[in-house]
Amino acid sequence: MTETTQPNGAWDVFMSELNALAQVNADRRTLSGADMLILTPENWGKAAQIARSHDARWTGVWADDLSGRFRVDCCLEYQGRYLILRTAVAAEHPELPSHASFYPAADRAERHVRDMFGIRFIGHPLQEQRWTRHLAWADDEFPLRKDFPAQGFPQASTPPDKDYPFLKAEGSSVYEIPVGPIHAGIIEPGHFRFQAVGETVLHLEERLGYVHKGIEKIAEGRDPVSLAKLAGRISGDTTVAHAWAACRAMEAAAGVTCPKRADFIRGILAERERAINHLGDMAAMCNDVGFAFGYYQFGRLRELWLRDNRTLFAHRLMMDCIVPGGVAVDLKFDDCAAMKETIATLRAELSELIKIIDANSSLEDRFLAAGVLSSAQAQALGALGFVGRASGQIFDVRKAPGYPPYDRLDLTVPVETDGDVAARFWLRYKELRAACRLLEQMLEQMPEGDVLADWRTPEAGAEGFAAVEGWRGEILCYVRFDEGNRIARFYPRDPSQINWPALEKIQIGNIVPDFPVCNKSVNGSYSGQDL
Repeated sequence: MTETTQPNGAWDVFMSELNALAQVNADRRTLSGADMLILTPENWGKAAQIARSHDARWTGVWADDLSGRFRVDCCLEYQGRYLILRTAVAAEHPELPSHASFYPAADRAERHVRDMFGIRFIGHPLQEQRWTRHLAWADDEFPLRKDFPAQGFPQASTPPDKDYPFLKAEGSSVYEIPVGPIHAGIIEPGHFRFQAVGETVLHLEERLGYVHKGIEKIAEGRDPVSLAKLAGRISGDTTVAHAWAACRAMEAAAGVTCPKRADFIRGILAERERAINHLGDMAAMCNDVGFAFGYYQFGRLRELWLRDNRTLFAHRLMMDCIVPGGVAVDLKFDDCAAMKETIATLRAELSELIKIIDANSSLEDRFLAAGVLSSAQAQALGALGFVGRASGQIFDVRKAPGYPPYDRLDLTVPVETDGDVAARFWLRYKELRAACRLLEQMLEQMPEGDVLADWRTPEAGAEGFAAVEGWRGEILCYVRFDEGNRIARFYPRDPSQINWPALEKIQIGNIVPDFPVCNKSVNGSYSGQDL
């Protein structure tokens, strides 16, 4: 889904078709910036069909255990606005039509809901293939049901996942290459099954879910401060954006308005996180094709900003800086002046470094035309962030629907159209430069005032929804409060859940030795997609 370009009436036409499916006597409500439509289970699949016909983007699905029934929510984005489809099914035989035939992004998300709640999605082609933590639970155990204890029922050892039905290689010239789940580098586990003829990849299938942490389960019963800390640890390289999304969702549920100065500091933290991760990825992409000079230089620049983070915010990754109601840190005048100097220094060094990169023919040979994700594929998958924007998709939460402080800033969203490794490299560079411009604007426009609002305990049942543009792309968060300021349900959706399938597409037709740089050019978070 690209940024809003159609007339405003397109939303009304879209909603009029969906409203025809709405449950009788159910009011459409607003949930923290998202419209809501209540559906009967029978119309769940029809709603996806209508949404697909309008090219609405499917963004996520989650469920909630409500004593005898399960409530299921699906989030769509259209014309820069969010719509929550909601329905409920009985706990005895919970079933819903699958959205996977209309939206590839629903494949793994629905399987996660099935593994966690036991809700079957009828028509899903891989319904019986477990996705989350594989064989760690019995077939009749579902960890996100309220009667399942947080500690689970530990086994002496988890049975091996040896019977997972990967696509089988056929033909005398076709062979399989299993990679992982344990890798030679210090990275998280993930299994990749290649089918190849010679060095040319015919098919790649991912098997993830080895680092399930029980985030959704252990969130239950926490207070807002504790939930923000947990959210910041969903994926360590996205601690700022996940904490921000969780706090915005909780603030919406509680009716708390973040002070303007805190909004700006949150934006500064997020853009620093974006810049640091893009520097790290550009370094790693150079390393994966043997260009040590680029690896060292981009890595050096990243390390300098990490050290500045430690000085400015008391943590290299800026963990626990964003809290419910605002921020736990403030910036003094001298801090802002020092940050402006480091931004100018980074911009000058990048200008020199990128000339060397651009003139290196061996780097160009490895990046150009490798790992192509077409615009049509990116749109079908709903690819997010730099992965989507390198393939012509221009959606950015900061622009539409927008949120503070970006609604007061001049933001240009960079876009590339070639969709190859080179495009994803240059897109990162452009986003890095854009982050520097945003940081300078926020430092110049920083308002005076408080950085933390008083917290207001929400009523039991209060719900909040928020979206934040993390450095990988759109992060979604849903929260529901219980009594006593405690969390009853927390669902975060990292962009990696949407972007990981893109890696399977871009590797087809490439040679096996290109896999490391193709993989790094997407750089999905194992931890972020595996809650």
